[in-house]
Amino acid sequence: MKVILLDNIKGVGKKDEVINASDGYARNYLLPKKLAVEANAENMSKLNNKKDANQYKKDMEKKSAEELIQKLKGILLKVKVKAGENGKIFGGVTSKEISENLKAQYGYDIDKKKIEVKEPIKTLGSFQVNVKLYEGVFGPLKIQVISE
Repeated sequence: MKVILLDNIKGVGKKDEVINASDGYARNYLLPKKLAVEANAENMSKLNNKKDANQYKKDMEKKSAEELIQKLKGILLKVKVKAGENGKIFGGVTSKEISENLKAQYGYDIDKKKIEVKEPIKTLGSFQVNVKLYEGVFGPLKIQVISE
């Protein structure tokens, strides 16, 4: 009997997967516990519509991420920090501070986890970090660290 799984089941399959289960297993376990529905024409149509909607949503997220990357390429983010006489920074500039400055200066709300700073910036000057917004969508962000 073909069924569509409504939940992940270890050893059987993942959610929204169409599997061929034995009649007894489907009738006595999967269907009564609402872990699956029969793969008839109506349910298959619903599943296909759901997959299409999810794909459309992913495409729109990727498109908006690509547009944001293009905007980020054209800006120079200025980060003001307290520094000593020889240009050393007290502490360091981290992805969190970069994220906060992006929101304050340009209104772009980017999660700090998406900004790749290998190690905190500890000197004044110009730097470039990578911003990874979506799977396969990343680009550079120019940062200028200046003294207050």
